[in-house]
Amino acid sequence: MFGFLCSRQLVQLKYRRTQLGFLQQNGFFIVKSFTSVVSLPESSQKPEEEEKHSFAVSYLINSCGLSTKSAILKSRRLIFQSPERPDSVLNLFKENGISNAQISKIVRKYPLILLSDPEKTLLPKIEFLRSIGVSSSDLITIISSYPFLFRCNLRKRVIPCYDILKSVLLVDEKVLTTFKRAPRACLNDVTNNMAPNIALLRQLGAPSSTISFLVTNYPSAAFIKHTRFVEAVHQAMEMGFDPSKTVFVLAIQVLLKMKKPKLESRFELYKRWGWSKHMALAAFKSFPNCMQSSEEKITKTMEFLVNKIGWPSANIATYPYVINLSLEKRIIPRCSVVQILLAKGLIKNNLALGTFLLPTERKFLERFVIRFQDDVPELLNVYQGKMSSGCRISV
Repeated sequence: MFGFLCSRQLVQLKYRRTQLGFLQQNGFFIVKSFTSVVSLPESSQKPEEEEKHSFAVSYLINSCGLSTKSAILKSRRLIFQSPERPDSVLNLFKENGISNAQISKIVRKYPLILLSDPEKTLLPKIEFLRSIGVSSSDLITIISSYPFLFRCNLRKRVIPCYDILKSVLLVDEKVLTTFKRAPRACLNDVTNNMAPNIALLRQLGAPSSTISFLVTNYPSAAFIKHTRFVEAVHQAMEMGFDPSKTVFVLAIQVLLKMKKPKLESRFELYKRWGWSKHMALAAFKSFPNCMQSSEEKITKTMEFLVNKIGWPSANIATYPYVINLSLEKRIIPRCSVVQILLAKGLIKNNLALGTFLLPTERKFLERFVIRFQDDVPELLNVYQGKMSSGCRISV
């Protein structure tokens, strides 16, 4: 017995694998033998489901601005045959100043939002955000960047999150800043994660300003699972960090991002550049982010400062902040200027590394470029990379 099936059809078979064979011939599958029932439905979808799916694809293209490929992909979970509900969603967005391009971005991220009830699900959250002082532009930013906000329960998730943030940050402006930086983190389980995390910091004596700094600048760390947060806190304390200092929470966020083997590899890398374990730990305690740079970035920076410029490796450990500075945009241009000034005897030879690498752009230009422009007219061109200094710092 032979059966012929088009390759585009779905074949559902109940069989013993060892007793059933397939041959492909002229675009058809030939079923050679059967040991059980064979079910051969012509389509995986019923006609009415296919029609609804086709309508959804058309709607996503024509009303939401999605490409055909994206519309087909995003429509898999969308089943609607009438434009009434999705139209009401889009109208609400447009009434709140959201552009067509932003609507397209929202739908690509969260297509199921088109099935939401505008009056019961969307509008109450928009009204709540406006009630805490969210401007129209900020509202658009929040909705566009994180439309999943609308699937969070207002009373069980959104409002409790706001209340805890407000209790720590005190002002709505900081609450909004935090939410915009990490909306996904802020809407996690605040009761079982962020609340006990903050309580632990307070218990250890961390001042309110330090806690506020962590929540505002590193919300993902503040909202992380409590067990992981506890581990990072204990690790930081074992390394000698003081909970009363802001650097303590900086260390926590680094330790949360870096697994122990990766952190140890950074210590080993600095050791290869001549730092002792004590020097590396001191650098980490001074500026924890120096361990977050990639091995390539650390190696290139040390290679330039130590081998090309001639700066002692031990001096760099005193100013670990420079490891995170851009080599091309900051370190090389500024070192080029200082090389010339040293060669001409216009500045002292015992200049500290942080003196010219850490100041702001404006202050550096005032102190090291504009000040000596009459003596060295080409200094600005060297700083801007238009000329080579051709010198070497001697320390």
